[in-house]
Amino acid sequence: MWKNHPKALSFLFLSEMWERFGYYLMIGIFTLYLKDVETGFAMTEKEASDLYGTFIALVFFTPFIGGLVADRYIGYKKSIVLGGLMMSVGYFLMGVHNLTVLYIAMTLVIVGNGFFKPNISTLLGNFYDEEKYKEKKDEGYNIFYMGINIGGFVCNFFGAALQILLGWHYAFMAAGLGMFIGVIVFLLGTKHYGNKTEKKGIQEGDMPFSKIVLYILVPSIVFGIIGWLIKGVQSDINLDSSIFGSDSTDAFIFACIPVVYFYGSLYFKAKIEEKRQIGALLSIFAVVILFWAVFKLNGSALTTWADRYTDREITGTTQTVFNSLKLAKEVEYKQESTVLYDDAFRLQKKNGEVVKTVDYPVYFRNVSADKKPEEGSKISIWATNLSQSINPGWVIILTPLVVAFFTFLRSRKKEPSTPTKIAFGLLISTLSVLIMIAAVHVGGNGSEKVSVWWLVANYGVITIGELFLSPMGLSIVSKLSPKNITALMMGGWFLSTSIGNKLSGVLASMWDQYDHKANFFWVNFALLLFATVLMFALVKKLNKVMKDHGIN
Repeated sequence: MWKNHPKALSFLFLSEMWERFGYYLMIGIFTLYLKDVETGFAMTEKEASDLYGTFIALVFFTPFIGGLVADRYIGYKKSIVLGGLMMSVGYFLMGVHNLTVLYIAMTLVIVGNGFFKPNISTLLGNFYDEEKYKEKKDEGYNIFYMGINIGGFVCNFFGAALQILLGWHYAFMAAGLGMFIGVIVFLLGTKHYGNKTEKKGIQEGDMPFSKIVLYILVPSIVFGIIGWLIKGVQSDINLDSSIFGSDSTDAFIFACIPVVYFYGSLYFKAKIEEKRQIGALLSIFAVVILFWAVFKLNGSALTTWADRYTDREITGTTQTVFNSLKLAKEVEYKQESTVLYDDAFRLQKKNGEVVKTVDYPVYFRNVSADKKPEEGSKISIWATNLSQSINPGWVIILTPLVVAFFTFLRSRKKEPSTPTKIAFGLLISTLSVLIMIAAVHVGGNGSEKVSVWWLVANYGVITIGELFLSPMGLSIVSKLSPKNITALMMGGWFLSTSIGNKLSGVLASMWDQYDHKANFFWVNFALLLFATVLMFALVKKLNKVMKDHGIN
C-alpha cells in the first residue's frame, strides 16, 4: 500500500494518528465530564451541548488563520510542531477541576489545532503535486484518513479505562501524551520532507496580514461581542432571550460574518483564471456545512443516545474481559422512590424545582420490567465513551474496501469525479439517519433501551458517506486551490466544518425539547437531504471546472 506513495506519507499518517488519538479521547469524554455531577461540572444537557458545539466550532475555525500564517510567514513544519505542543498542554490542563483552567485549556486546543490541522493536510497534498503521484492523491488522502481513525478507535479504550480506574484527569493526561508523541513522530520524518514544508511567502495580489487583522480579525471580535450582547425575544424555551439559542451561539454566528465576507472577497477579487476554481470550492464549503452539522452529533446527541437509550449491560466472558480491562463499571439496582427525574435522567425534581444530585445515572429508568435485576443486585455496563470508537472502527474496516472499489473503477476508467463522490457521500449519510428513526420507534420513544446494534448500523452507513466525502474534500481543496492560497483554502474547508460543528451543537442542545425523539432525527434527515439535492445540482458545473483545469 505504501510503496507507490511518497515516503513522507507514513510519518504524516502516524503523526496524525497520534494527534487524533489525543483529540478524540478528549472529545469522547468531554460532554460526559461536563455533565458529571460528582466530579465534573454538573452541566445540563443544553449547557454541555452548547459548550461542546462552541468548542468544536472554534477548533475548526482557527485553521483559517493558522493556514494563512503558515503559508506566508513560518512554514508548515514550525506551524505543525507549535500547534501540536499547544494542544498537548491544553489536554493536560483540561482535567484540572476548575472552570477558568478548563477555558484556558480549551483555548490552547483551539489555537493549537489552527496551526496543526490545515497545515499537515496541506503538507500531504504538496507531495502529491509531483507528476508521478498525482493520480494517487485521492488514495493518499484515504490512507491518511485511516490513520486519523486508528487513533480515534484506540483512544476511547484508554479513555474509558483511565477514567474508571483513576478519574477524568488521568484520561485527559493520556490525550496530552498522545499529542506529544504525534509531534515527536512528525519530527522524526523531517529528512523526507525536503522543501515541502517551506513557506510560500506573500504573493503578488495577496492581502497584507495587517489588513487581514484590521479588516477580518478585529471585525470578527467586534461582531462576536455584538452578537453576545444583542438580545432577541424571551420565551419559555429561550430564557436568556438569545437570538439563535444561546449567547455563545449568537457570538459565534456574528463573528463568522467578517470571515465569510473575506472568503467571498477572494472570489470577487481573484484573477480571471482562478475565479472559477475558488467559486467551485466555496460552493462545496457551503454544502458540506450541513453534513458536519449531523455527523458531529457523535460527540453529543449520539453519546446521549448511547448513555440513556442503549442497552449497555454485559454478561459472561464479555463482562469478565471488560471488567478486568476497566472498560465497564458496576451499577446497583434500587427501586425508584417517589423522587421524580426530568428528561436529563440525573436531575431531581423536588417541589417543582430541579436539584442536581449525585444519585445518577438512573440507568434502570427505561429498562423493561422483565430485564430489571433483583433489588440491591449489581450489573456491569460498558463505558459510554466506547461508543465513540464505533465510527473510527468502521473507517478502519471500510477504508481499504472503498479504496479498492475506486481503484477498480479507475482501472476500468469509470471512477467518478471527486465532486460526484462527495454528492454520493451526502446521499448515503442521509440514509443513515433513517436507522436512528427506526431505533426510536423500536424503543418506544425511549421508554425501553434498544440494542447497541442500532448505533453500530447507523455509524456503519454514515461512515461510508464520510469516506466518500471527508477525505475527498481535503483532496479537492488540494487539487483546485490556486497555489499561493492552498493552506488558506484548506482553512476555508475547516471553516465550513467549524460552522457545521456549531450548528451540530445547536441541534444537540435542542434534544430535550423534542418529546418524540424521532422528530429530532427527522430534522437531521431533512438537512442532509437538502444538502444532497444541492450537491447533485452542482456536480455538472464542478466537474466542468475540474476538467477545464486538467484535474481528474
